[in-house]
Order: sequence, then C-alpha cells, then structure tokens
Amino acid sequence: MGLNITQTKGTDQVKRRLPRPGRGAKQANSTSGLAVHDECKVKFQELKARRSFRFIVFRIDEKAMEIKVERLGEPSEGYGEFTDSLPTDECRYAIYDLDFVTVENCQKSKIFFFSWSPDTARTRSKMLYASSKDRFRRELDGIQCEIQATDPSEMSLDIVKSRTN
Repeated sequence: MGLNITQTKGTDQVKRRLPRPGRGAKQANSTSGLAVHDECKVKFQELKARRSFRFIVFRIDEKAMEIKVERLGEPSEGYGEFTDSLPTDECRYAIYDLDFVTVENCQKSKIFFFSWSPDTARTRSKMLYASSKDRFRRELDGIQCEIQATDPSEMSLDIVKSRTN
C-alpha cells in the first residue's frame, strides 16, 4: 500500500500514488537517473561480511533504468571464471574478492571494484555506465581498489595483484 498524493494544477486535480519503501526499493542515481536495486547492496554485504561469493557481476537494465545483480560467483570459483563471466561486447560493473599473501607471508584479501567497458560496446552503454559508476561505487561501502578496463589485458591477474600493495 502506497501513499496517495493529490496535487492541484490550475483547475485540474491530479492523484498519484507514491510507492511504499520496502523490499526491492530503489534509489535513483542523480547523475544518470538510474536506481540501484536493493539486492545489489545485500549481496555485496554478504560477500564482504560472510564471504558468501567470490565475485558479483552487475548490469544496468536499460528498460527498468536500474542496476541489478547479473551473476554471483561461488567462493570456489577463481579469477578465470570471473573474467569469463564478463561479456566481450557489453559493459558491466563487478566486484571481486581477491585472496593473496603479503611479502610478510600473511594471508589477506581485498575487494576490487571493476568498471568493464570494452571498446566494442555501444557508445550509449559506455556513457550510461560511466555516468553511473561513482554513485554506484559509493553505494557499496568497503571497496578497497578500483580497476577500469576496456580490454582483458588491462585486468589481468598480475595487474590486479600489483594493486594490492
């Protein structure tokens, strides 16, 4: 049940119904007009707190004008499965939880945010992803590193590991 609002415009009265906040509620991105689906934040928190996933791939649903979860990577999946899950001709956002060993021989992990925008993607899609990235990234509190890539070579495992220092 939502909230009914009555507005008067000139001599006409307009009634409209505001959606009730709750499950599946969305918050619009002021830059691009996109909303971030609640599932994005919930799954990110599960990755961060419980390590329920190795990675999360997000896509922009242009019809609904919102960012949604596209794929969840199981904790047993590796970096190769992650990179294979990114389409070669479409943009995506992604989160990857990288485990590594420091020079002091300590086991650590870092959460990476990827902005994947291949050269072969549609220009409109690249612009939409670029204009929404900063706001979406701020919604996901706890990201430690960011990588922007237009080609698989720009996000090789060696490059990602070099960013852990």
